[in-house]
Parts: sequence; structure tokens; C-alpha cells
Amino acid sequence: MLRLEDLHVGYGPVTAVRGLDLVVEEGELVALVGANGAGKTSTLLAAAGVLKPTRGQVRFRGEDITRLPPERVVALGIATVPETRDVFPDLTVRENLRLGAYVRRHDRAGYARDLEAQCTLFPVLGERLDQAAGFLSGGEQQQLAIARALMSRPRLLMLDEPSLGLAPALVDRVFDLVARLRREGRTILLVEQNVRQTLAIADRAYVLELGRVKASGTPAELAARIDLASAYLGGGKASRAGAVAR
Repeated sequence: MLRLEDLHVGYGPVTAVRGLDLVVEEGELVALVGANGAGKTSTLLAAAGVLKPTRGQVRFRGEDITRLPPERVVALGIATVPETRDVFPDLTVRENLRLGAYVRRHDRAGYARDLEAQCTLFPVLGERLDQAAGFLSGGEQQQLAIARALMSRPRLLMLDEPSLGLAPALVDRVFDLVARLRREGRTILLVEQNVRQTLAIADRAYVLELGRVKASGTPAELAARIDLASAYLGGGKASRAGAVAR
């Protein structure tokens, strides 16, 4: 479904991603893990059309989308939940969800069905449809950000650090949700700080170091070949706890 080939991404003179190759097959949950500055978020932004690669190619369902603007990428079927969530605090929950369905704005019947589906999947949102999103807790805003992305009916859902900044009980809830979406057949590319829980639900994973893929495979294959905590996640207490950010 998604193929990144020899991807290079930079910020001015700084290169964040160097020659990255990555594949996500339909129906897979693929994880992208690595230490701060490894290039994980930059990879997602390039796939979403927000950052333009300096070299390489982004292909989605066989089509070259490397130079397409973000709104065209969304229309083709890629939805991204950013690390910062970025809900519109002054708009209601309902209005945030309606914006998520903007690419399908003429499908009123479909919008109504999808709104009901998201309220079923996220009951707290159904209870607060007419409440301003800025009054939601961090965990509730994360649910809204994911629901808003799903309103576009994406073929590929990309999640950037969905558990970041959440209380432990809410972290477990987020991982349960992601696992549920995977069981329902969603294709997901997941960047996460919690390596242990991420690898517990992923089909495959890529380990990034300084913008390059250092290892890839199933969680079992990675565990057999490398010590993730000490070799690629920086070692130390923070890494052993799975504290990986960008």
C-alpha cells in the first residue's frame, strides 16, 4: 500500500532522513521506532505530503505521490494523527469531526453514518458532540484526533506518538484502540515512544538511527537479532522504560 524508496528529507542544511526504504502492506500494522532525532516524524510528514523529500519517492497504491500537496494525499486515502493532536479547541467535537470528513463533504448520508460509528467507537465523544474540543482532557483530545482522521475513511492511518503525555491507564486504552483498529482490518503506520507495547501489537517494525533504517522485521525477529534498548534506543533508564520520542 505504501512504499518509500531511497527517501531523503531535510530541514535546510540538516538531513533528517537518509536513504530510507520502507513498505507497508495492506492490512498491516507497521511500527517505526528509534531514539530522539532518528527521523521518525520526518518520515511520516514526507509520506503525508507535508515535507517534500530532497530525494527519493513516495508511492501509495502504486501511484507516485511524492510531490502532491497534503490535501491531495488525504483525498487519496492517507490520514495522519499528528503528535500534537492539533484539535481545533474553539470548535465543538462535532465540528472537528465534520472537518475530518471534508474530503467527503458532498456525501451527507455517509457522513451521518460515519459520525454515528465514531460515537460508538469513542462513546465519550458521542456524549460531548456539542462541547468545545478545548475542554476535553488530553486523552479525550487524542480520541478526537483519531476519530477525526477516521472520518476521512482512510486506506492508511498514520499515528505519530498517540500515547505521548497520557497517564498510564490512558496509554493502555490507546494501545487497546490501535489493536482493535488493526483487528478490524485497518492499515496502520505507527510511530510510538512506548517500544514494548508497540512491538506487542505490530506485525513488523523498522528501527531508525540517525535517519537510516538499522534493522527491520517482525518483533520476534528483531528481538532475536538486537537489543533494542541498548543498541538503538539509547540505553539507560529512559530507554529501558520505552521513552522514545521523535
